[in-house]
Amino acid sequence: MRESCADLHIHTCLSPCADREMSPPAVVKWGREKGLDVIAVCDHNSAENVEAARRAAKNTGLTVLGGMEISSREEVHVLGIFPDDRALRSAQEVVYDNLSGENDPQTFGEQLLMNEHGEIVGHNGRLLIAATALSLEEVVGTIHALGGVAIAAHVDRPSFSVLSQLGFIPTGLGLDGVEVCRDEVPPLPRDLAVVRSSDAHRPEEIGSRSTRFLVEKPTVREIGMALRGVEGRRIVR
Repeated sequence: MRESCADLHIHTCLSPCADREMSPPAVVKWGREKGLDVIAVCDHNSAENVEAARRAAKNTGLTVLGGMEISSREEVHVLGIFPDDRALRSAQEVVYDNLSGENDPQTFGEQLLMNEHGEIVGHNGRLLIAATALSLEEVVGTIHALGGVAIAAHVDRPSFSVLSQLGFIPTGLGLDGVEVCRDEVPPLPRDLAVVRSSDAHRPEEIGSRSTRFLVEKPTVREIGMALRGVEGRRIVR
């Protein structure tokens, strides 16, 4: 077993609310400089910059996990982090099938697709900032059906969290954990694992909050086991 320091909620320039400076290589560079072992790229409702970040991280020692920050129809944000490319692509297809509207860059911001060198290779025209037609239960169910972990995003914030939108965490929802991005943790069910992540939209925010996991290797499966506290895997307090 070893400790892995992880920031499981980082945006790239694909998210319309993120800085243009959040290119895949910049995200990797800052992650390494902050001493992180693992990052999860979780753009809004899309995973199209994940592969570029992985290529940028090749031979650096930094592990890049692929995910999305999925917005349910209740406008609850959930981090879905997936075990492999096939699962990530399948999740993206489900999200795109349930996402309507076209982006207006002047109103919401650009949605840039970049390669591992930070060069623009395209734009995503979907309205990624919007809520999907998926219910919260469907979002969590889709993540789990594809072998991913489902973490309720920024539950300590006054908008777009399960607590801000619903006022409570539904019994039986099946979350693997909840994320906090600030210092104070709101009252939460005791059986839910709490992770700290940055929700970085700007380079300097990367690694400002992180979680240490005791795992055998930095994989989604191992992190899921740590969230459940099984077979010696755990969150290091």
